[in-house]
Amino acid sequence: MSVRELLPFFKWGFSLRRSNFLVPILSNDVLVTGEEAVSYQEPRQTIPKSAEFNPPNTKSVPLPLAPLPHGDNIKPSPLDNALSMLTNEELILRVEQGSLPQYKLETELNDYPRAVEIRRQVLERSLDRDVNLKPLPFQNFDYSAVQGACCENVIGYVPIPLGVAGPLLLNGVSVQVPMATTEGCLIASTHRGCKAITQSGGARCAILSKGMTRAPVVRMPDVSRAVELSIWLEEPSNFALLKRTFESTSRFAKLLGIKTAIAGRSLYLRFKSETGDAMGMNMIGKGVEKALELLQSIFHDLEIVSLSGNFCTDKKPSAVNWLEGRGRSVVCDAVISGEVIDKVLKTSVAALVDLNQCKNLVGSAVAGSIGGFNAHASNIVTAIFIATGQDVAQNVESSNCITLMEPANGGKDLYISVTMPSVEVGTVGGGTFLPAQSACLDILNVKGANYEKPGSNADQLARIVAGAVLAGELSLMSALAAGHLMKSHMKYNRAKS
Repeated sequence: MSVRELLPFFKWGFSLRRSNFLVPILSNDVLVTGEEAVSYQEPRQTIPKSAEFNPPNTKSVPLPLAPLPHGDNIKPSPLDNALSMLTNEELILRVEQGSLPQYKLETELNDYPRAVEIRRQVLERSLDRDVNLKPLPFQNFDYSAVQGACCENVIGYVPIPLGVAGPLLLNGVSVQVPMATTEGCLIASTHRGCKAITQSGGARCAILSKGMTRAPVVRMPDVSRAVELSIWLEEPSNFALLKRTFESTSRFAKLLGIKTAIAGRSLYLRFKSETGDAMGMNMIGKGVEKALELLQSIFHDLEIVSLSGNFCTDKKPSAVNWLEGRGRSVVCDAVISGEVIDKVLKTSVAALVDLNQCKNLVGSAVAGSIGGFNAHASNIVTAIFIATGQDVAQNVESSNCITLMEPANGGKDLYISVTMPSVEVGTVGGGTFLPAQSACLDILNVKGANYEKPGSNADQLARIVAGAVLAGELSLMSALAAGHLMKSHMKYNRAKS
């Protein structure tokens, strides 16, 4: 019996997912159709072309069939071609009618550029006004790297200008810093700061502590049980048990501690763990889930409310990140010579010290700022994050920074430092593997994982972020002290008609 002869049994099945109806129909030597086939849950099996289909009480009949898809080696079978052979207009109609979900275009067609093109046309037709999508590029991009990893319902990509600031002499090593931004003057200003630091002998940078955090919230029957659980967690033997359970989920996960907070009968558990060269949110999330399973087996009345209870804290301003740190806690400093301040930065030591006191310290205090005792750390952090494939929303806590300035060497030179307690970066995972972002990490010599010393690449990336922030702070504060800020922005940050 050929595939064509079998078609009447599942003529309605073209709109179904390939893996949901091919295998059931040919499983266990029984022919099934309709809802029974769709609901069948046996594991998928690869059926070679030479496989035979044996209905009960019949002679074997050869059935030519391509191997089922597995992993990234997806090859359309004859039935898959039913969709791929349709015209774009026919596919668009199916999407609009709801018989072909947009998110399945890539897997059903096995043609990523075509799937993106169809989705763009669906979008254009759905808008209530004429919108020109031609300026939004979609060709010449490897969407296979994005599918199932970085973005969904893809309609193209947004090119962001990429520049470089440097060289920056950091811990004796010359570094060129890639920055992606649409803000004029930002890279030029950071570049000037790098020049001033390098000409003054360079900057020093150190990691004070590190550890990604995740804080689930659990609920006990009453406050006494919540306190009992909190005390139980403080026992070294109990922590060791949780640590073994937590670390069983990853060879790079190293549980450092659990900080607790109680609100009524709810208990917030802030797990802190090393995560190698990964930023680590997924890694620590798996470990926390495993640890919670263990806790529930001991405390049967423990209710898990949420894997995240906002005591982490991720992508939101918080005092806990400012005080306890998250990711990498970094400090970077330099002594800038008075001559460089005069010739390169066009200001004076006294003016910079006074401005920093009035703006970054007192002004931020008046504003009630948490972690915002700086001029524009977020500018530099975000530009580097975009360039290197970081989770850009984490610029919220990664930009926590206090900038300090004071006279040095009898007032002739300037001592400047930035302290950043929660820089969240990774050199593996997320968007770091995309070609352009990976190239930027390569520029910094921190691409991928360091298997000889796990975590050292991410450590260096955190140092570079802090060093670039130091340069950006120095240059912007100098521009403000000299009254040059608006003049430079009017020159470099204005659209040319």
